[in-house]
Amino acid sequence: MKLNKSIYYLFLGTALSIGTVSCADYLNTEPITDRAVDFSETPYTKASEAEDLMKSMYVGPGFGHSNYWQLDYFANGGMQTDEAYVSGDNQDNRQQAEYRILSTNGNVDRNWKAIYELINNCNKVLNYVDGIQDPALTAERKAEMKAEAAIVRALYYFHAVQLWGDVPIVTKAVIGVTSENFEEIYNQVFPARKSKEEVYSFIISDLEGAILAAPGSSVSKYRATRGVAQALLAKVYATKPNPDYAKVVQYVDQLSGSYSLLPDYNHLFDGNHNANAESILEINADASNIWWWGTGMFIGDGWQRFNLPTHDLVNSFDAQGDNIRKANTIKFDVGVSDTYWTDKNHYPFAYKQRIQDGTQHTYIIRYADMLLLKAEAKVNLGAYADAEALINQVRNRVSLPNVATITSKEDGMNKVLKERLLELAFEGHRWFDLKRTGKALEIIKARTNGQGSQLSYVNNLTEQRLLWPIPQSQMDNNPNLTQNAGY
Repeated sequence: MKLNKSIYYLFLGTALSIGTVSCADYLNTEPITDRAVDFSETPYTKASEAEDLMKSMYVGPGFGHSNYWQLDYFANGGMQTDEAYVSGDNQDNRQQAEYRILSTNGNVDRNWKAIYELINNCNKVLNYVDGIQDPALTAERKAEMKAEAAIVRALYYFHAVQLWGDVPIVTKAVIGVTSENFEEIYNQVFPARKSKEEVYSFIISDLEGAILAAPGSSVSKYRATRGVAQALLAKVYATKPNPDYAKVVQYVDQLSGSYSLLPDYNHLFDGNHNANAESILEINADASNIWWWGTGMFIGDGWQRFNLPTHDLVNSFDAQGDNIRKANTIKFDVGVSDTYWTDKNHYPFAYKQRIQDGTQHTYIIRYADMLLLKAEAKVNLGAYADAEALINQVRNRVSLPNVATITSKEDGMNKVLKERLLELAFEGHRWFDLKRTGKALEIIKARTNGQGSQLSYVNNLTEQRLLWPIPQSQMDNNPNLTQNAGY
């Protein structure tokens, strides 16, 4: 039996009155909706509407999201680690970078909202595409759409579980409420957190279930293809509480026929080789569907920018004689004089995002990342010679000699992490890398300033602080949420 329309709107309106409704607030742990509609099991009826739902996953609020992808993902991955100092005077950033985040931190709040908004976009496809009877939408296309949505949803849950640990699993895009579905909808609107083990199982289920129907890896670098699912599965199996390193190797091996390292590292970031053989998933900024303003957050205008390169990072490049990757990662230019870099005429900027006309393409996953992840798995499996060979593939591409012989698991992990730092700096990986490998406290507590002294705030970091707090706004709105320990 359907609820009376007035009761439906009372439910919807009362809950939504907790916060404003905007493109950044679809899921503020209130009912999720982007339009007021009468309840229907089939709110979308046309093939064109289904295609619009797919576009929402990739452009606009999707991979072009104004904060998460343009800025926060890359800032989070850098300024909390040894690759970047915090710069500027934004206090939310300083809380993050100095390991003293409050539950009211604005960045943490907007990241939660962004991730769950993007999950909601995926849920619309997964919930409603099958009900569209338009003959222009074939069964094959429906299956492909659902596979892509499951892969993208898994990507966002993977980010969420790494940032917050236990998180809610929301699988319904709430369009309407009936007396029959009220309890189910309530649990989706005011969800409790699920254990990280449950979240990882859910992610794996989404990815493994999507592989067969997903587009082939050669179809596009800008869509959730079979290769994206395989790459994410490798990352998930390496990261979950009880890693399965044999699975990591298995899924990376499945990528080998579809992807390869570019021969010239310089081509990765020059703007002339987008959607290349090494790219597994990238954001296709074209200055129209997606205008990439994020570049200006990292480089330009001779001022402080996010992800200020550290002395530790510069020294790591110099110690290896790693001139090719250094030149593509850091640009020294006229900047400011600050406590870290005192020569304003030789001031470092993160340089991998450098195209400033709105067309900067940005990697989410590329093959070098996968080879080094496989090397990490091989170290954990005790296959040190195999790990060396994988590291050397990446090093030899930039004319560096082979890595020294790995003598132990500890030595191997240190070598892999060093190579990942030099290869992948400012691509959003470092914070997750350090946490995944259990090296975060050790490496972060050794961070130094320009004079080689330990940074004053690194001892703020504890094991508990490796997870972010649940945003206070979410705790206020949802009585079923609990806070992470230490906040």
